[in-house]
Amino acid sequence: LQRVAMASEMAAGNRSVMKAVNPKEEARLFNKHYQQMAGDLFNRTATDVCMSALCRPRHRMQTTELGAELRARLVKEARAAHLQRKCGELLNSEELKTIWHLLVAHRTLPDSADGERFINYLDYLKVCKAAGPKCSKLLSPSLFFKLLQADPLGRVSTDHLYEFISRKTWLLQTRVCLSLYDFSGDGSLSESDLENYVTNLIPTLYQLRKLDKLFYSYYVCTAVRKFVFFLDPLRTGRVRIFDILTSSFLDDFAELQLETSSPSKTNWFSAYKTLRLYGSFLALDKDANGLLSKTELAGYGAGFLTDAFLDRLFQTCVTLNGEMDYQAYLDFCLAMECRSAPQSLSYFFRILDIDSCGAITAWSVNYFYRGLQRRLRSHGVEPLRLPDLMDEIFVMARPADPCRIGLDDLINSGQGATIVSILIDASEFWRHESRSATAPDTVGDGPAEPDEEELEL
Repeated sequence: LQRVAMASEMAAGNRSVMKAVNPKEEARLFNKHYQQMAGDLFNRTATDVCMSALCRPRHRMQTTELGAELRARLVKEARAAHLQRKCGELLNSEELKTIWHLLVAHRTLPDSADGERFINYLDYLKVCKAAGPKCSKLLSPSLFFKLLQADPLGRVSTDHLYEFISRKTWLLQTRVCLSLYDFSGDGSLSESDLENYVTNLIPTLYQLRKLDKLFYSYYVCTAVRKFVFFLDPLRTGRVRIFDILTSSFLDDFAELQLETSSPSKTNWFSAYKTLRLYGSFLALDKDANGLLSKTELAGYGAGFLTDAFLDRLFQTCVTLNGEMDYQAYLDFCLAMECRSAPQSLSYFFRILDIDSCGAITAWSVNYFYRGLQRRLRSHGVEPLRLPDLMDEIFVMARPADPCRIGLDDLINSGQGATIVSILIDASEFWRHESRSATAPDTVGDGPAEPDEEELEL
């Protein structure tokens, strides 16, 4: 809440806190003062406008620009005031504690055998009245009945109630925080807006307290890339705030605030995961030029990615002089680690669609099969015959058109990750074909994992 208040104060300048105003009255006052500040710019007659355009075109242009600038400033100030008012409506930590104490004090006996406490509707109304008008939007009658379960006395768990209130309050706080970085006011954030948000968030995360400040830029790049990859699959350059709030990414950030336990090593936003990703990039970058060539990326994992896949990867993805930068490498890692996600399947589909015809055809399968054949034979393994592999892939995909596998077919089949894996990775192909047998080598998600001591912050 302190961060929200500070950010709001920065956005609103040194303005005093505005009192709650009736929306209609606020609109009337806005129009009144806007007309006063704009002067006679919007009240001139048509003749005056024409004469001004003929005699003083430059002045006309300047006054038009002044009006547009004035309008933009007023919109910005009104938006900042709105966010500041929303901040005042949020519950602070003390008010949340008060609600918890009221729920406990007004609980409906008896408690369950395991100590869980409950409250019925009449006692819930007492809590709503004692909590005050500020909590009325959260403690609504509909909330009680939404959380009502199979309790024989018609009660709701106080723990569930408080958890819902805390969760919703946290989401509202985050919504306001994210809106402070939405300078366009369209409910979405650009990549640079997200970078500013994550940069200001780092000092508040307990699990990142030992992260070296010199590494902040790499951490921010790594964190933001996951938002962009999964929440902006069409690459519009904007990520909707609503999508951020409904994703699980904020829960991963919340895990980094805990002081009692360490975050999971699979948490993309943890210091461990970020350092490991950047370490794998440096390990692959043999010439230390900050970019990965096709030959260098071939060492990813156990080195079983086929040449056919790598060729198509560098043809499809944006590269710098034929080499991959760190952001493109992060997209590649996200796609490889989450192969069953629709965004990852879309990423691989663009690579597998070698004819750019919007489908994986028999020709596409044949092209990648040749790459598998060369890779497996170099290890002394004879691959499955092409017709058998073709039949197997099309049976798994179950496409609407028996000759073409579309992106929807790949996603809806539930076998998209398997199809992608056996076409791009010789190790995965062998593991799939041998099923119960052990693959010739184990493929990781990058170079050998470093020890804990190697990841000193």
